[in-house]
Amino acid sequence: MKRGSAVPPRALCEVVDRMAGCRLLVLADLVADEFVHGRVQRLSREAPVVILEHERTEVRLGGGANAVHNVATLGGRALPVGAVGDDAHGRAILELLREKGIPTAGVTREPGWPTAVKSRVLGGGTHSTKQQIVRIDRVKPLPPASQARAAALRRLRDFRGPVDGVLVSDYGLGLLTPQLVRAAIAFARKRGVPVTVDSRYGLLAFRGMTAVTPNEPELEAALGLTIGHDLRKLERAGEELLKRLGVRAALVTRGSDGMALFEPGQPPLHIPVHGSDQVADVTGAGDTVIAAFTLALSAGARPAQAARLANVAGGLVVMKRGTATVSADELRAAVVEPGA
Repeated sequence: MKRGSAVPPRALCEVVDRMAGCRLLVLADLVADEFVHGRVQRLSREAPVVILEHERTEVRLGGGANAVHNVATLGGRALPVGAVGDDAHGRAILELLREKGIPTAGVTREPGWPTAVKSRVLGGGTHSTKQQIVRIDRVKPLPPASQARAAALRRLRDFRGPVDGVLVSDYGLGLLTPQLVRAAIAFARKRGVPVTVDSRYGLLAFRGMTAVTPNEPELEAALGLTIGHDLRKLERAGEELLKRLGVRAALVTRGSDGMALFEPGQPPLHIPVHGSDQVADVTGAGDTVIAAFTLALSAGARPAQAARLANVAGGLVVMKRGTATVSADELRAAVVEPGA
């Protein structure tokens, strides 16, 4: 049996209003997303590749830093705990956070460790949309004796301010050890606030959080199965995930197939994709989803309401190019659109 996905727009707008000012402690792997833009000149005589004339390079907040940024643009108060290298890209991340009014006291500079950078080279004609040609990842895990890990654990243990929720964004950089994630879960439970975990490679490594937000390939990899477009397989996988993790909710993102929400004792909720399935760019969409979902839960929304808002936010952000965010005003307007 399946639940219907209809939720009154007014109720969702009220949740968006309550999200304003919610304070989220965000333990995150911070990444610099670099975009190199160029104009196609000609084919190279050296190899069958195009030659680009460089136009500009920009750096945006990526990985867990994008989740932090989305929390802020959606009206929340993001309190990041993470690490950057003592290098140009690390300084760029810190400057971007400060420009957006996001505190950086919880971000440690790790000496000798290069900040994680994902560079995308985009090319096109003068009057055409730039297309991604190649992505270059420069990602090195934190060293075993990292200062940043100890600093993050201290930050969590010493935190005394008000908080409405905890978000963990794990991109596999080695900061978010099982010890630190368990401490974050215990912190949230002690405070009586929701804690969500988005773990790229360690989905089954933790228990006791409020919710998780894997995409379908991550779910398949964790459980060792292939889902494809088989809803029965998806539903069995969702039930298995709930059982293994002991969570209140699992929100599985499925690209153009929308989302599926699983809760113990409830039929699965299948939510169709918001807007057009002709997306512009999926870069960082999962960060937007967990930011909206966690903020909504922290504002007192039920998982079904939070999932609905996260779905709309995800549908909005994939229509933007590059690593992007969604604002509270955009989310509110989209919620009241016909068919939202």
